Amino acid sequence: MHFLRVGENVIHYRALGLGSRRPVIAFINSLGTDFRIWDAVIEELGHEYAFILHDKRGHGLSDVGRSPCSIDDHAGDLVALLDHLGVKSAIVWGLSVGGLIAQGFYARRPDLARALVLSNTAHRIGAAEMWNARIDKITADGLASLVDPVMERWFTPAFRQPDNATYAGARNMLSQQPEAGYSGTCAAIRDADFTEEVGRITVPALCVAGDQDGSTPPALVHSLANLIPASRFVIIPDCGHIPCVEQPRAYAHAVGDFLKTLPEH
Repeated sequence: MHFLRVGENVIHYRALGLGSRRPVIAFINSLGTDFRIWDAVIEELGHEYAFILHDKRGHGLSDVGRSPCSIDDHAGDLVALLDHLGVKSAIVWGLSVGGLIAQGFYARRPDLARALVLSNTAHRIGAAEMWNARIDKITADGLASLVDPVMERWFTPAFRQPDNATYAGARNMLSQQPEAGYSGTCAAIRDADFTEEVGRITVPALCVAGDQDGSTPPALVHSLANLIPASRFVIIPDCGHIPCVEQPRAYAHAVGDFLKTLPEH
């Protein structure tokens, strides 16, 4: 296990293959998950890339820190991690709130981003009233009260089967996240709006949607793609909100095709 202190917080991270000449992918995971969600994608991508993963603050083994936090706080954690590891350029691949963090990361340090993969995300996700209601629900009834409704938005009915051990594991992952970290990141999503900033993205960008995503439907992800000059848009079939868990092979191949088009760096 590896940990980095960023200000008052400790961030849990893993680095694979650094020191080679391989392109570096920095993953940012979604709300209510930790960096283990990328395991199958890394297996599919193989040895062509180096990888940096971290549990964003309030998730996994990282500190919760002050709550609520902001997208800029999360972006700053990733900047500090890349600086610590001596990485000067990375493909930043964010899922859901991770995609918002990737947008904030680019706004803060565009020099560090070789390309962006903005997956199951948007320039703005949901209304303030929705996020406030979710925070209030956690305060009143705990995170466990939201697990089943969240699972319905995350995964397709075909995936949500009692005999699917991967689904059971994903459900456990959500239910075991720190409540303060989850609520604090809900507030960060509530307050984030990159509608103006994304038009200034100049690096290659791929926007990815799941065809049955109940949290960020394809039309919402496509609206993000329309705001980014020369971006690409792809839909993963038979997939909900967490393609790296539900459809890792199709997901890795779709993004891998995009990565192969990037110029030598």
